[in-house]
Amino acid sequence: MSKRADDRRQSGAGRSADANRPVISMQGVAKVYRSGTIETAALREIDLRIMPGEFLAVIGPSGSGKSTLMNLIGCLDVPTAGRYDFDGRDVASLSSEAMADLRNRSIGFVFQSFHLLPHATARENVEMPLLFAGLGTRARRERALEMLARVGLTERAEHLPTQISGGEMQRVAIARALANRPQVILADEPTGNLDTRTGRGIIDLFLALNKERVTVVLITHDLRLACQASRIVKIEDGRIVHDGADVPDEVMA
Repeated sequence: MSKRADDRRQSGAGRSADANRPVISMQGVAKVYRSGTIETAALREIDLRIMPGEFLAVIGPSGSGKSTLMNLIGCLDVPTAGRYDFDGRDVASLSSEAMADLRNRSIGFVFQSFHLLPHATARENVEMPLLFAGLGTRARRERALEMLARVGLTERAEHLPTQISGGEMQRVAIARALANRPQVILADEPTGNLDTRTGRGIIDLFLALNKERVTVVLITHDLRLACQASRIVKIEDGRIVHDGADVPDEVMA
């Protein structure tokens, strides 16, 4: 077996999530950052299960641990303690190559600042993860155009980021996140740079994707957006203090 094939076997790239098994499962997860002799606990004893097709919002004040949790869910980092399984696979057991493959194929990232290549068209930006996945030129183009159509941007396919609006740039970013048909969309403050009306359109798009059984994890400080999710997790001081379909009282205040 080739090294790349073995990495794909480790990552489980291309597998379909078992509907009866959590796509994300954390047990006793902690994350400690060390600087010399100083230790800072960013997450403490996190127990979290996310099933395929859920729409989960993670809320909490600045410094609560939201970003650290996002990094762990997105396989950008590994826990200091505890266990994190993505679709039944222990993330800590994967090689760095297998983890990178898992990120590219199984997780779609959407960020507040879009992270589009400025000199690439919308279509070319959407094609980037497909290039890393090894798709041929024709297949990349067809898939990218399919994803742009899905987010309503067919007519903007050959436009540069400087030629489209902020809301359209975020739609391109979502199309790029969908390109490899990932198991999970991980959105970090996706409406933070958008006006209220445009942000509402982006959330409507996530809701529509979720109706198609796409698993969505939304990291946000905007409590109004969090209320659109079917489940809300609140973090304070690195611990989960609320987890449920019901909305915390302070969200409705």
